[in-house]
Amino acid sequence: MATNTCNKTLLKNVPYYDRPRERLLREGAVHLSDTELLAILLRTGREQETAHQLAQRLLARFGDLRGLAQASHAELTELKGIGPVKAIELHAAFELGRRLMGVPREYRASIRLPRDVADLMSPELAHLTQEHFVCLFLNTKNHVIGKQTIFVGSLDASIVHPREVFKEAIRRSSASVICLHNHPSGDPTPSREDIAITHTLRDAGELVGISLLDHVIIGEGKYVSLKEQGYL
Repeated sequence: MATNTCNKTLLKNVPYYDRPRERLLREGAVHLSDTELLAILLRTGREQETAHQLAQRLLARFGDLRGLAQASHAELTELKGIGPVKAIELHAAFELGRRLMGVPREYRASIRLPRDVADLMSPELAHLTQEHFVCLFLNTKNHVIGKQTIFVGSLDASIVHPREVFKEAIRRSSASVICLHNHPSGDPTPSREDIAITHTLRDAGELVGISLLDHVIIGEGKYVSLKEQGYL
């Protein structure tokens, strides 16, 4: 209770016109700084520290929003003013942002080239610290009709099983599938395992009548298409 009273007192020293929530309502979220938006998420600070000051300290500790988004629950809760609940809310907010970046403006976007796949999925996958194996499901016009994360962790042909990939493709009445995954190292060069998985999925797709159009590996600012590399 004392902390909330203290924060209200500190907030009174901030002109109403300059408070983040009021500025967002008046001018729109796009005009707020990273610190202001983060302060709105945090809602409250701690004794003798406003939410705005706590937001500044968070960004200073982790360098920028990207660093903050990658922080673990333990790293967040080490900071004074960030308890378990605030840490969970921050994780949820960043995850929503990542998912939104992975959804095209028109969900049935057309995939014509590997670059289209990379442009669509790089914002979601490029920064991740674990490998994520994701499938895009397409109709006969190569429009994306669905997306599914099949596996998270180090890829292995025995784990990324065609059954999981094509079960979802069949459920969605897909005409074809594009698989992709990220390399946390930032280097998208395909490994032997990546190539083996591609061949296994290609062969399985031929059996069920759903083509594997490509397997794209996402790195930091670059990508590799195994179709362009001649593996499909």
